[in-house]
Amino acid sequence: MTHQNVTILVVDDEPPIRKLLRVGLGSQGYAVSEAPNAKAAIELVETEQPDLILLDLGLPGMTGHELLGKWRDDGLNIPVVILSSRTDETGIVQALELGADDYVTKPFGMNELIARIRVALRHKFQQQGEKPVFHTGDLMVDLVKRIVKVEGKEVKLSPKEYDILRILVQHAGKVLTHHFLLKQVWGDSTDVQYLRVYVRQLRQKIEKTPDQPRYITTETGVGYRLREVD
Repeated sequence: MTHQNVTILVVDDEPPIRKLLRVGLGSQGYAVSEAPNAKAAIELVETEQPDLILLDLGLPGMTGHELLGKWRDDGLNIPVVILSSRTDETGIVQALELGADDYVTKPFGMNELIARIRVALRHKFQQQGEKPVFHTGDLMVDLVKRIVKVEGKEVKLSPKEYDILRILVQHAGKVLTHHFLLKQVWGDSTDVQYLRVYVRQLRQKIEKTPDQPRYITTETGVGYRLREVD
């Protein structure tokens, strides 16, 4: 699918932000629709069926959270990338829990935003399901044989470490909240400190410089992301 076939709906009440996105995304070949509020956004989703939605959380009237919750309750599975203020960690986590695919904080760089859009669209268009063997940089994870290698050498992980890595691999490129990871690995909301300990141990085994991770990055106050690197 080329960019020319991809329509992005920008839902933001600030005209300068909408213009910035219209010009920036348009220059990349994306078709851009705009909505200044929830009512216009609901109508455009029904009439245009965009491929991806960029959603500002601070909308007038119905908030971004309420709009996202309505869409997900209605079964809408279009990828949604949140536009948020840098200080609103709670709002970001809440949006991700409601079903947002990713987020960028204002002011954002266009390159960062386009990278997030590409990841969200790739997850949408991957009809063939997850690949059994995942590669990024020097890291290789075989999801069938449960083998992890760094620079061709096998790395032994504990069951919990492997579970965390497997879930990150299955959602590569996406930010996963602490709550989501805890639920997937432990089945309930165990103390987030457990998760931090296991992620630290995991980094010791797969990262060249664990204190400056290349693969498993921390999204402060939100969760973790497995970066896909060259």
